[in-house]
Amino acid sequence: MAEVVAQSPVRISESALKQLKRIRQEQSLDDSHGLRIGVKGGGCSGFTYVLGFDVVKEKDEIYEWEGMKVLMEKAHGIYLIGMEIDWHEGLNNRGFTFNNPNASDTCGCGTSFSA
Repeated sequence: MAEVVAQSPVRISESALKQLKRIRQEQSLDDSHGLRIGVKGGGCSGFTYVLGFDVVKEKDEIYEWEGMKVLMEKAHGIYLIGMEIDWHEGLNNRGFTFNNPNASDTCGCGTSFSA
């Protein structure tokens, strides 16, 4: 079963949290779904970020950030600890950004990195 952990290794900015809550409401998701944050192999720099709503899985740790249930596999923590998820809305781009202090290199699109 998933392990409940008190302190989240990832920060979510106020603007990102607002957008995530909006998306959650638009998709009519119930309390069985949490925000999955993780990594997977791929992208132009080696890893790409995972961000989306999902149900709890066996390997997950569960965190809470400002009332948002956050799900993350423990093994992903080494790549994500200290990261901040933010939301930007500008003239040229709009979307989530990942400010990851563990990334040694990132790509131009900002969704892939190497560690």
